[in-house]
Amino acid sequence: MSSSGLGLRLAACLLNISEARRKHIVEKIANAALGKNGQKHPEVSVLNIFSDQDYNRSVITIAASIDALGNSVLAACLEAFQSIDMQVQEGIHPCLGAVDLIPIYPLTDVGVEECGAVARSLAENLVLHVPGCSVFLFGEADLPEKRTLVQRRKQLGWFTRRDFSALEPDLGAAPARRCGLTEGQQSPDRDCSISLGMKSWSSVTADS
Repeated sequence: MSSSGLGLRLAACLLNISEARRKHIVEKIANAALGKNGQKHPEVSVLNIFSDQDYNRSVITIAASIDALGNSVLAACLEAFQSIDMQVQEGIHPCLGAVDLIPIYPLTDVGVEECGAVARSLAENLVLHVPGCSVFLFGEADLPEKRTLVQRRKQLGWFTRRDFSALEPDLGAAPARRCGLTEGQQSPDRDCSISLGMKSWSSVTADS
């Protein structure tokens, strides 16, 4: 049965984290999205983990009901900030944050505005829970400007790994060296022609 047939309103997050070489850390972050204290959320699934060893970067695909997605991604982000130190992170990709990018996409019966609201709420929660977390917004989360990812990255000098201490984030304090920079967004609608069942995995194992 399709997700729409189940009456689920779904969205997805392609969570970009600056870790790939320590497989157990990536798995721990992915598992945090599914629940805590052994209690798995029935409306959250981790669909895929892609890790690039040279980039030292992973993308964790999290799908959930729109109401559950924010808390699920928040839990994964908190685990990532605790486990990844950007002062010692190395990789050929210019990763600038322990949590580098948080794009949120509509899947089923969800509008881009709702995804933008989830992204902004998530960003606000991150700066409350993580000292030194700095968030830059774009897309529907960046109101009223709605600047694109390309525009924000040009403004921030995203690919130069320069000193970011003088930057003024949209939310949070000036970037701390351990946390780095995080970009939060709603991403434009994509052709997501998939049928999702929302059975949670009991655990996540990253591909080698």
